[in-house]
This record gives sequence, C-alpha cells and structure tokens, in this order.
Amino acid sequence: MKLSSELKAFEGRIGYGFRDPEQLIRALTHSSMSSPTRDDNQRLEFLGDRVLGLVMADALLSADTKAAEGLIAPRFNALVRKEACADVARQVDLGAVLKLGRSEMLSGGRRKNALLGDAMEAVIAAVYSDGGFDAARDLILRLWGARIYQVEEDARDAKTALQEWAQARKQQPPKYVETSRSGPDHAPVFTIEAQMQSGEAETATAGSKREAQQAAAKALLERLETAK
Repeated sequence: MKLSSELKAFEGRIGYGFRDPEQLIRALTHSSMSSPTRDDNQRLEFLGDRVLGLVMADALLSADTKAAEGLIAPRFNALVRKEACADVARQVDLGAVLKLGRSEMLSGGRRKNALLGDAMEAVIAAVYSDGGFDAARDLILRLWGARIYQVEEDARDAKTALQEWAQARKQQPPKYVETSRSGPDHAPVFTIEAQMQSGEAETATAGSKREAQQAAAKALLERLETAK
C-alpha cells in the first residue's frame, strides 16, 4: 500500500518513514471515521500514552540527575498532558491529515486539543509498533525537543497551583463556576469563573470546561501572586 502525497509529507514533518503504512493510517483515524473494515486510533492512543510516559520520565531524570521526585513529577505532567501533545501535533500540522467524520470536521475537530493530543499519542504508538522502542524514543525526543529542558521549574497545572496557594493560606479550595455557555451543542464555548474564598475571581473562555478552568485558574493565580 502506498501513502498519499499528504501522508508522505507528514512522514517528512515527523522525520519517520513507515515500513507498514497501515500503522500510520490507523493512528490518524478518529473514532468518528471507524467502520467494521477500518480501525480507529483509540488502542494506539492508549499504547502511545505509555510509551511517551516512559521516554519522558527517562529523559527528565537524565536531564537533571539531582532533582527530587517532587520536582520531576510536575515537569513530567506538564510534558505528557493532552495540551502538550496537542501543541506538538500542531507543530507537525497533524490536524491537516487527521481522518475525521463529518460531524467532527464541522465542529472544528482538527483544532481540538483532545483529538490532536490523542492522535499524537497514537502516532507515537504507530512508530513504536512499526520501528521499535528506539524509533519511538527518537521521535519523541526530536519533536518535544527543547521543551524537555525548558519546562518550568515548577510545572504544576494552574488548578493544582491555585489550590496549593489557597491551602498555604488556610483558605478553602477555589471554586469554578460556569457563568455562561454559548455556541451549538457540537461546538460549545464555556465561560468559567475561578473564585477564592477571600473574594478574588477571574474568568476565562474556552472550548471545553477543563481548558476554561485552567485558564481562569492561571489568570487568578497570576493576579494573586502579583498582589503579594
């Protein structure tokens, strides 16, 4: 089986040529395009998540041989979470070759963090299955690149950091309130307000509740730390 010119170009962007093209096609097939004769990428996504985790844990420990587990863990989480995988997917323009059903295409699926992140993990698994662990490790280290060494010293996600800020000051954990929802059912837009017991609050809008909560938490934490 020969790959299309678009998929050959994608191989060039990720720096890996598949011996079994079916592996790549499966990795790029979302469940909205699956059929009895066409597998989707869910099983590969599950495997790729584990391969990414092992490679990233080893890379972080090698990059900083003296850091304690308590510092390595948040760095690790920052590098393997869905948003990070989606950022790498955008870097190689994965969305352009993602195979989606009509409903997902109409709802902007090629731009969604969840779909892009899952597909990136599936591509990692496809490389692992096609070329072995060394090929998958080389792919990850190449695509994540400087992120591994530039990840923030304290890379906790914003919600965790805000909660710890509150706990340190003996306040109740922050609350996240959905203040509005707009857009069609297949592409909703959420506005979330992060609220502190002491009265401070910030809002953010995003295409998922989780992203809006994280953005609101980040904005509120920045405000609180600036006011110190």
